[in-house]
Amino acid sequence: MSNFPFLSVLTVAPLVGALVVAFLPRHRPELAKQVAFVWSLLVLVLSVVMWVSFNAGGDRFQFRESYSWIPNWGVRFTFAADGIALVMLMLIAVLVPLVILASWHDAESSKRSIPVYFALLLILESTMIGVFAAADVFLFYVFFEVMLVPMYFLIGSYGGHQRQYAAVKFFLYSLVGGLFMLAAVIGLWVVGGKTFDWQALSQVDISTGTERWLFLGFFLAFAIKAPFFPFHTWLPDAGGAAPAGAAALLVGVLDKVGTFGILRYCLPLFPEASKWFAPWALALGVIGIIYAALLAVGQNDLKRLVSYTSIAHFGFIGVGIFAFTTQAGTGAVLYMLNHGLATGLLFLVVGMLISRRGSSLISDFGGAGKLVPVLAGVLFFAGLASLALPGTAPFISEFLVLIGTFTVNKPVAVIATVGIILAAAYVLWMVQRTTQGTLNPALTEVDGMRRDLNLREKVVVAPLVALIVLLGFYPKPVTDVINPAVQATMDDIGRTDPAPTVGGTVQEAAK
Repeated sequence: MSNFPFLSVLTVAPLVGALVVAFLPRHRPELAKQVAFVWSLLVLVLSVVMWVSFNAGGDRFQFRESYSWIPNWGVRFTFAADGIALVMLMLIAVLVPLVILASWHDAESSKRSIPVYFALLLILESTMIGVFAAADVFLFYVFFEVMLVPMYFLIGSYGGHQRQYAAVKFFLYSLVGGLFMLAAVIGLWVVGGKTFDWQALSQVDISTGTERWLFLGFFLAFAIKAPFFPFHTWLPDAGGAAPAGAAALLVGVLDKVGTFGILRYCLPLFPEASKWFAPWALALGVIGIIYAALLAVGQNDLKRLVSYTSIAHFGFIGVGIFAFTTQAGTGAVLYMLNHGLATGLLFLVVGMLISRRGSSLISDFGGAGKLVPVLAGVLFFAGLASLALPGTAPFISEFLVLIGTFTVNKPVAVIATVGIILAAAYVLWMVQRTTQGTLNPALTEVDGMRRDLNLREKVVVAPLVALIVLLGFYPKPVTDVINPAVQATMDDIGRTDPAPTVGGTVQEAAK
């Protein structure tokens, strides 16, 4: 199966499924849901086969494909996946079917086409796969921009309160970031010998001044997409207005394009500029951890609260990337995966709770666990995973980021650790105000609050709970895939891990 065109097929398959679903009769919404779900399962099966076929000890980039596109510009449809991209592709393949299943009734209240809603989810899957699989800078940029379109319509047409404002804000922020990257992409093509091929560009020697400007163009686009402080303000609005399933993909996968882009493009293509900007990036990461956590504590809207927690988590990922150690880098990539699982679960469960109550305000709940104990239990578990409780997958990644950072930058690691304390505050406060304590009498008058998790919803949450626990105790299958790619990225920027001295202190190895 090593010669099978996995990446191109995975990119195109959801798009074909979207066309099939979109043209199904509007008066048969159940058929559209079923076709979309089955199609996403086929993508999952193919992704599992690709994962099994990947040789962790082999070439850095595998499943490489290249097809001519615009010969005059040196643009090609080139796909390839290293361990970092492979992990993100698997995250997409796992989350999309669960989101489709969780969103079974989400589009019904919008009075818009139900088949189109599920078609948009499949189109989004296609563009997300494409952006992680691209090994041509121009192709990456195209997917980077195109994936805004399905998410814009998911938020603007099927979202909740202030959905149009949130959709436009999301689109404009991302578009502005994309314009910075477009300028940098063109500049890179000029100085790189008129090619967009990643491998060829990684060998180009760029002058220091030019490299810093090109790095800045890419970094601004990725910082907005992630988002890092202070480019984060679009996320609470978009996450709060989007349907729960779309929000799970927005925060669980779409935002990871920013951190993935830094690892794939900023660090290897602009190594000297990456080291020059690292102190600023670390500062932004630390500020984001504390600032977003404090704002999360004060939120009364469930989805906005979860969105702010994600901004804090991206601060940890940023710190892990720019610490420039393999331990912190592996932790950052593992954090990208585990955050997608944990926050995806949290958004989906919050969506289930909101759909029953008809409100996303925390003050409209209180004691809900007495009426829906299983749902409340899953919410509690998702919250504990989000605050990185030992035994859950996010704990491993957060621990690796902090210990890997501590070896080279103790102040940053210590300040970032404060974010863990604040995470406990906002998560436990959310759980206590929604599902614990005295039962809010108003809940007993809401029919939806008398329905605990049904079979479909249990099928949605069970795989995510299982993966979070499994990876919390045994992350080796994933770290074995990630480690070689992270080590290769550190080699690209000429960094080696600090070596312990005889006395047990740490000194930085020769750069």
